[in-house]
Amino acid sequence: MRRILSILGSSGSIGRQALDVAAVCGHEVAAITVNRSAPMAEAQARRFRPRLAVAVDEDAAADLRTRLADTEVKVLSGREGLLEAASLPGADTVVTAIVGVAGLEPTLAAIACGKRIALANKETLVCAGELVMARARETGAEIVPVDSEHSAIFQCLQGCRDRGEVRRLILTASGGPFFGWSREELAGVTKAQALKHPNWAMGAKITIDSATLMNKGLEFIEAMRLYAVPPEQIQIVVHRESIIHSLVEFGDGAILAQLGSADMRLPIQYALTWPERTPGPAKPLDLLSCPPLTFQRPDPEAFRCLGLALECAKRGGTSTAILNGANEAAVGLFLEDKIGFLDIPRLVETALARVPVLDGPGLDQILEADRAARQAVYQSVR
Repeated sequence: MRRILSILGSSGSIGRQALDVAAVCGHEVAAITVNRSAPMAEAQARRFRPRLAVAVDEDAAADLRTRLADTEVKVLSGREGLLEAASLPGADTVVTAIVGVAGLEPTLAAIACGKRIALANKETLVCAGELVMARARETGAEIVPVDSEHSAIFQCLQGCRDRGEVRRLILTASGGPFFGWSREELAGVTKAQALKHPNWAMGAKITIDSATLMNKGLEFIEAMRLYAVPPEQIQIVVHRESIIHSLVEFGDGAILAQLGSADMRLPIQYALTWPERTPGPAKPLDLLSCPPLTFQRPDPEAFRCLGLALECAKRGGTSTAILNGANEAAVGLFLEDKIGFLDIPRLVETALARVPVLDGPGLDQILEADRAARQAVYQSVR
């Protein structure tokens, strides 16, 4: 099936790989968006000839407008441009690859238009999962996950007649570069060490989240919202080899697993072509080359970010938005060399203690919880 795509966040790792899939599988690219990467946006626009290119940053948009003056590509900027790309008439599928809570409003705009959402922005469901899923049901928008773990669960559930047959969702985690380390050992972690993921090539923010195991905590919350299951029906296991991407256990004790190479183009492609499967750019997994497959328990005490995420999963309300906003702020400070590795969970816990949690929040309350959490983090490091 040939799709017409709007790719939000086309300069990031997922966005670039989505363009790889589009090129090989023959999908049309109708819109691309970047934050500040005008040179990359120009190269992408000249290759794929979208109708619309957006640079959120105003200066970058002015630069991009000049670069593309000899083309028919429309160039927009800011929040308005991002929302126009998300709701572009004619585009049937929106790849939401913007990092962080900034992806929430564009995702809601695409949902309002009834588009398929190839969801790579986990923060959307972490912060506002109930709201997002309710609106998708109202408009008939399809939400197909791009995260490798949630894509694996989505694929395993295709063999399920009734969700009532599901006993448990099992999320696999690589464990990141520091699996097995104590809190004392983690205290000396450097940025360079944290940015060296053993299995996946990803953007800086998600790579740090993988090192702290916050990424797995966010995926735990995302699974609750995406598949409408309570936390008691989700388990995390550390699978260092990243070959099994996740599993589903059914009531009769059978477990289905999805295996594949560590290539994000596989789940991206499936989100675009589902329910069909087509040849694509990813290299198939060679079972005869696989190492032994191992499974271990995560340590939410040493990796406090994971423990905090699991607590917020049970608490609900705006606690998950506070968790996410504080984590985004803290990771940003760590990447700027302003705090240490273990300061990330400390600052997240501080924000959770300071910002009141509201139940049944609307969009404005969710965004305010995010803002207050970031402010609490910044105030704590002044």
